[in-house]
Amino acid sequence: MYDKLFVTSQFLLPQLAISRLAGRLADNESVPALKNRVVNWFIGRYGVDMSEALESDPAAYPSFNAFFTRALKPGLRPVDTGESSMVSPVDGVISQLGSISDDRVFQAKGRSFSLNALLGGDQERVRPFAGGEFATVYLAPRDYHRIHMPLAGTLREMVYIPGKLFSVNPTTAANVDELFARNERVVCIFDTEAGPMAFVLVGAMIVGSVETIWAGVVAPGDKRQVDVTHYDSLKTPIHFDKGEEMGRFRLGSTVIMIMPKGTVTWNSDQTAGGRVRMGKVFGEITPGQQETQ
Repeated sequence: MYDKLFVTSQFLLPQLAISRLAGRLADNESVPALKNRVVNWFIGRYGVDMSEALESDPAAYPSFNAFFTRALKPGLRPVDTGESSMVSPVDGVISQLGSISDDRVFQAKGRSFSLNALLGGDQERVRPFAGGEFATVYLAPRDYHRIHMPLAGTLREMVYIPGKLFSVNPTTAANVDELFARNERVVCIFDTEAGPMAFVLVGAMIVGSVETIWAGVVAPGDKRQVDVTHYDSLKTPIHFDKGEEMGRFRLGSTVIMIMPKGTVTWNSDQTAGGRVRMGKVFGEITPGQQETQ
């Protein structure tokens, strides 16, 4: 009964207005006493491990979002340096992973969503990933919320796609059709040693914003229309090493990694529901399929 009410309420609530209000409040620095009460409540409610934070004193953060996007102490998330390894981009829980079949990406309990819709409806953008591999990772409220590169890559294109702002937790994923292709999202296309990689940052209810290192806050957008930015003609390419920070979620959400067919094999111990940590090996680039970009 609770799950049904929780999901139904999301269809009725003004998702964008609530999320923008939450974002403004989370950025507010004018009432530190209230901010401290909210941060301390959040730490206790979700079991946040502040011993990992570079700044372990909750009162030292000027706003809730500064706390939420906190840095970790150096060395806590060593990045695997294996030549063929693909690492987890975040701390979180694997929602699903596997192969893409007939444009469908598995979501949960018999539900799936369209790869074409997820990536913005451009066939040229979608074509390299037909029949490819995907992995969806959910970031819970207690998790570290900076996003890192699973492979070294050079940015080719960024696509902002407006949409709904349903929660992306397991309950909603199990009950809302086409969830990740309906929600607001930022699609980043990188050229990597294994070929193109689509890296999708999915917005969600009460997510204050999605930001990238090169463009700052991207979502939510004011114009509420698809916005495509090309980066492949820059004199100085935007390049990230494996494990380098590329973005942040201000409040929790989901990342989806998509690779072309035959380019990566997910680790056999990676299963839906399993926890992952940023920098740990998530998969291996398939021998013989690597390409020099």
